[in-house]
Amino acid sequence: MENKEDILTIINIDLKKVAWSSLFITVFLSILGLFIYSWLYDGFNINFSIIDLLVFFLGYAFLIILHECFHLIGFWFFGKAPWSSMDYGVNLKMGIAYATSNLSLTNSAMKKALLLPFWMTGVLPMILGYSLESPGLVLLGAWLIAGAAGDFAMYKELIKYPSNMLIKDDPVEPKLYVLNKKRQDSI
Repeated sequence: MENKEDILTIINIDLKKVAWSSLFITVFLSILGLFIYSWLYDGFNINFSIIDLLVFFLGYAFLIILHECFHLIGFWFFGKAPWSSMDYGVNLKMGIAYATSNLSLTNSAMKKALLLPFWMTGVLPMILGYSLESPGLVLLGAWLIAGAAGDFAMYKELIKYPSNMLIKDDPVEPKLYVLNKKRQDSI
């Protein structure tokens, strides 16, 4: 961790608030997504078998894992962080999956790494669901978009700072450290 005097501010995420926000977004986007699907395809039948539910929840678990992998890809691609500086896993006590890097990234790179999973595991599956005429995939996309609520909460706080400001991810808790330092070679 950086010295305390290097930390300009700490961005803490209220997990309870994020959870409620995520629940609201899940319900709203599920209804909206299925409404749009119904409008595009003149309705649909809802038939859920045990196999359908199993596939849905396995797909959901897979996309959550993929969500965290896309954070790592964002750290590597946008932040130029080496793979050896990254970690991922599940914090059962907090009930969250996580991906982190022990290196500081520019604010610009961190914001891109935060939103990459939203696009790849939320928006893309939802679009594929519409194009493949799969309401289950539309729902998976809606749920994963809502699952990015914590990422959006962090992003919202980061837009207050310059792009070249250095940001450090906390390896244990859902918080970011905004450092007093700026990276000189970034835009």
